[in-house]
Amino acid sequence: MIKESTLNPDNASFRKIVPAGDYFLHRIEKGQTLRILDLEGNQAADTLFYNADDVSERYSAMDTIRNQGNVYLSAGTTLMSNEDNPMLDIVADTCGRHDTLGGACATESNTVRYALEKKCMHACRDSWMLAINEHEEFGLTKSDITHNINFFMNVPVTPEGGLTFEDGISDAGKYVELTARMNILVLISNCPQLNNPCNAYNPTPVEVLIWG
Repeated sequence: MIKESTLNPDNASFRKIVPAGDYFLHRIEKGQTLRILDLEGNQAADTLFYNADDVSERYSAMDTIRNQGNVYLSAGTTLMSNEDNPMLDIVADTCGRHDTLGGACATESNTVRYALEKKCMHACRDSWMLAINEHEEFGLTKSDITHNINFFMNVPVTPEGGLTFEDGISDAGKYVELTARMNILVLISNCPQLNNPCNAYNPTPVEVLIWG
């Protein structure tokens, strides 16, 4: 569902450009609003959410899908945790829908999907692992990398129940906005993927803004 934001970017308390292939790890307080902005179009932002006060509680694709009865995420979606608690509400969305089934690229999946020589290419899981190792203060470990959301990514479900990775449906300036229902750690890998048509084989920056 398309829903415009009422927030003014000039009033944001925090802004950061995240280059393609880089990560973003930040604490968001309950009541704050986060915007992820697709600056140039069709860029995938692979995102993980945790309870900032207890990282064993984290975003759950299964609980979120069951709660809303829809495999796609958009304005009106409440992101649920693995303890079935509401974590964040998607309060604005100008893209229309986002994927939570396709998972994140990794060296292993690059090999399976594309070719053996793609194994050593930079992948989202690498970015997450780097973030965890560079920020031990958050208490995250490898085992905390579980369900993720692929904001702006187009992964249609086929009539047979399979998944396909298609051209993106986002465009330059599209964004998704979420309001925190608890204190949140957000971990984003701005996808470096060069083999997937979702970003026209050209990874680009995203911008993160926070209000409140």
